[in-house]
Amino acid sequence: MPSTADALTDADLAEISASFEQSTPAEIVRWATETFGSDLAVAASMEDAVLIDVATKVQPGIDVVFVDTGYHFPETLATAERVRRRYPIELRVVRDESPTDDLWRTDVDACCARRKVAPFDSALRQYAAWMSGLRRADSPERADAPIVTRDGRGLVSIRPLATWDDATTDAYIATNDVVLNPLLFDGYPSIGCGPCTNRVAPGDDPRSGRWAGSGKTECGLNL
Repeated sequence: MPSTADALTDADLAEISASFEQSTPAEIVRWATETFGSDLAVAASMEDAVLIDVATKVQPGIDVVFVDTGYHFPETLATAERVRRRYPIELRVVRDESPTDDLWRTDVDACCARRKVAPFDSALRQYAAWMSGLRRADSPERADAPIVTRDGRGLVSIRPLATWDDATTDAYIATNDVVLNPLLFDGYPSIGCGPCTNRVAPGDDPRSGRWAGSGKTECGLNL
């Protein structure tokens, strides 16, 4: 039997996405949970728990997928544990089981593909749709990101926070006492793996510290 994701054409998704331009994240999450039910997951980097906070207010017990690459900062792993304890979620921690190595020194794309993308792709096989905290304000490359689209896996990708700017996000964090990775207060406005993430000077592109000097801007999860 075709899944809900299969039943929705690309034209349907584009129309739905356009209709959400003035919607709140909670309204988008509610549509996603009503449409996909248990076939929906939230992807979390453990940089912050904004989307998790929004999603659990709509659907307590929702699945959250976190990729443990083996190279995360200790603060990121501690944040994952704080999130697990704080919010009503089913936290799924997935990882590549091969020993860590120095591939990141010579080929960051291959390292991301092995340590992050492959485990994530495997975890998503049981779902029809997934939500991420991607925002258009994150970077110039994300400025035109649709709210709802079909990703390269054939799954429906939903970005409930896509239209939020930094001020709106910060206000939500303050009002709701959202769990944050402490590295956000230490010069890391965008947090990935320890070996490839650098501090960023105030006023610089928040994602410029990710894979600095490599020309890489995305890990491949949002394909």
